[in-house]
Amino acid sequence: MTAPPADLESRVCAALDRQAKDLPALGVAVSGGGDSTALMHMIANWAAGRRIQVATVDHGLRAESASEAQEVARNAAKLGLRHDVLLWQRDISEGGNLMANARDGRLLLLSDWAKRHDLPAIAFGHTADDQAETLLMRLARGAGIDGLAGMSETRQFHGIRWLRPMLQITRAELRRWLTDHGIGWIDDPSNQNTDYDRVRIRHAMTALALDSQAIALSARNLGKARAALNHYTAQLAEQAIIRHGSLYLPHAPLLDAPPEIFRRLLIAGCRWITGADYPPRRQTVLNALESIATHNRVTLDGVLIEPANDMLRLVREPAAAKKSGESHGPNWDNRWNIKGLQKEEHIATLGFAPLIDLPWRDRGLSRDEAASSPAIWNGTQLIAAPLLRDCDPYIVEPLRNATDLRRLLLVH
Repeated sequence: MTAPPADLESRVCAALDRQAKDLPALGVAVSGGGDSTALMHMIANWAAGRRIQVATVDHGLRAESASEAQEVARNAAKLGLRHDVLLWQRDISEGGNLMANARDGRLLLLSDWAKRHDLPAIAFGHTADDQAETLLMRLARGAGIDGLAGMSETRQFHGIRWLRPMLQITRAELRRWLTDHGIGWIDDPSNQNTDYDRVRIRHAMTALALDSQAIALSARNLGKARAALNHYTAQLAEQAIIRHGSLYLPHAPLLDAPPEIFRRLLIAGCRWITGADYPPRRQTVLNALESIATHNRVTLDGVLIEPANDMLRLVREPAAAKKSGESHGPNWDNRWNIKGLQKEEHIATLGFAPLIDLPWRDRGLSRDEAASSPAIWNGTQLIAAPLLRDCDPYIVEPLRNATDLRRLLLVH
């Protein structure tokens, strides 16, 4: 006999158990809308001794936003939860897509907030409707399988674990739950503003009577396909050689692999070199792949890619390393950790000029690798080039290793 379906709150708690059972503390992002309000109440019931903190990002885009944030604070206090308001300061000079800028700003504010309060993860109230809308929006933009796989239940980003325990629950289910429990929520009028792509997609789904759960199921199925592609890309990456902060990929297996596998490994390799949060644009990657196929060297997002015997070498581009500027330690160019820096000294790129007096070939470095390597300077005086010549008291260590490359391939 089939067991009856679990009630809504039990389903959310089961997802939280999968995603956050090991965590002693958890942050919750709450806007005051129905989805995040329901999540806050359910997490308060699920907490079981865990430290739960709530944050509301006030984007300042509507006159009511400050009072709405205070309403969330009052509701959190009733549940015994600490609440913080995070103010987003819009940079007018940024231009571009307002919603995209607000999203990026929100994630940065929340990750900084979580780190200040020792919160290893933050939960969001995204639903099956959000997942379906995301898939359709990305489909309209010609997204590949990564984009169409939609939002993941868990993701590591900005040093924080992001959780979405309600991706298999609809907005309507949550509002019924709130109504049944006598809990109010805030309706954001911008959710009816057809200037925004998401709102237009939402209206189109309603007009066509599209089932958000069915579309969200397609996103989950595409997510499984993405995981399979990543699995086989990670197997190919096991043949990679890591040396001096550069990545060497065996050329023949890459050429034999399906183009999609090659593309994924190239993107992960570039992100591994630079530590970038986001992959390069798709067309830029495709252009790079065309150049590689003709055995030409090419630059992709600050990474120099060139044939080297039977390998494909990925090296930090010297010009990009130079743009990283100076650091007084310990980290430089999002690639290196340097210990032993003395007062008045700083870290900056070595550059090409000093190479004439340094044994860069003896260390097995290419000229570009040597030029983009970290150097210790006192003003304009070169003190040490630790990758080219051992020199106490400086210790230089790369920030990423083979495990990080595998993580880039497998985690979304």
